[in-house]
Amino acid sequence: MADKTTTGTTATATDLMQAARKVRENAYAPYSNFKVGAAIRAASGRVYTGVNVENVAYPEGTCAEAGAIAAMIAAGDTVIEEVAVIADSPTPVPCCGGCRQKLNEFGAGDVPVTMGTLTGATLTLTLAEILPGRFDAGHMDSAATKAR
Repeated sequence: MADKTTTGTTATATDLMQAARKVRENAYAPYSNFKVGAAIRAASGRVYTGVNVENVAYPEGTCAEAGAIAAMIAAGDTVIEEVAVIADSPTPVPCCGGCRQKLNEFGAGDVPVTMGTLTGATLTLTLAEILPGRFDAGHMDSAATKAR
């Protein structure tokens, strides 16, 4: 897996974008040539990175954000405090719907998500802004009560 973990006390939004930019080069995108890098700062201050990994059977690939989340969980962190995603796109590329839901699993609504381009354009929105009306565990409360 191309995910890498870097440790540090804290990371700024610029540090996160630089980490995402650096790891992006390791993306495996032989079919689309659309490389994406992501970096997540966990509540511990540690930074986790991930890249998109394509597969000839397109639905089997993984997104950069999912790779960074997996690295974070594997290292024992479970709370996201900040996210940066970068791609070679004319405008900052948003996270796909699935990754928006995955990020929301581990981050509060006010967590900033900075999306960037290789030319330096950025757009920062919160998790609540990129996924309004998110599905969360509270939606399953009555089902869990019935299961008991």
